[in-house]
Amino acid sequence: MTDRQKQILCSIVEQYAEVASPVGSSLLAKVFNVSSATIRAEMAELERLGFIMQPHTSAGRVPTDKGYRFYVNSIAEIGDELLPERGAQRALAARVQHGGLPERTIRNAVDTLVELTHNLGIATIGNQLYMSNLFNQPEFAQASSGGPGGIIKVQQVAQLLDNLEPWLREAAPNQPLSVYIGRENPIGRSAGCSLIISRFRSPYSNASYIGVLGPTRQNYKDVMNLVGRAGQTLEEVLYDDPTVRGRLT
Repeated sequence: MTDRQKQILCSIVEQYAEVASPVGSSLLAKVFNVSSATIRAEMAELERLGFIMQPHTSAGRVPTDKGYRFYVNSIAEIGDELLPERGAQRALAARVQHGGLPERTIRNAVDTLVELTHNLGIATIGNQLYMSNLFNQPEFAQASSGGPGGIIKVQQVAQLLDNLEPWLREAAPNQPLSVYIGRENPIGRSAGCSLIISRFRSPYSNASYIGVLGPTRQNYKDVMNLVGRAGQTLEEVLYDDPTVRGRLT
């Protein structure tokens, strides 16, 4: 893949995350200051390589799971240079650090992630699973509308949630931040979801996680940073602050 193709792919991922509709060549031509024909040729190659797809005739392109994986790996390579918006950082830190009891601290972290990402927030510590607010994204609004495809998707998402905690116990992802995109998910492979989770230390479990479950169409840069920051903050508060330590009930 050429450098320009990489840039075009990243732009498609970011534009699609923002507008929730296929990205056309005319928009990208303006961004890259080249002709629409040049962009169409580059998009055709990206499609041939499996990074983007055309959902229907005469439409723009959307990323595939492979395209999202390339983008996420690119973000991971940059690492700590990418930081979430400062206001989001402050909101997360304030809500978590003033949680009081451990249960409230964890729920505050999950609720704040929901508010900032509009996805389903989850945390699992020991044998307890915390969840908050099923999806508030266009993909899942359509999924719950009652159409045949929507019913299938809701069932697949429910299957993923039902099996999430036992899978985490068995697989025990050991990275500070893990991203499972679409069919990479070991459960609910066809649900069109991405699971972004952060592993952190706590006095209650050697494998504690917090994260979000949402559509593959994500603002991965911000969400990954927020989830990683949530894990770091919970570890600091639950593990290092004796005033918050206590027995989870």
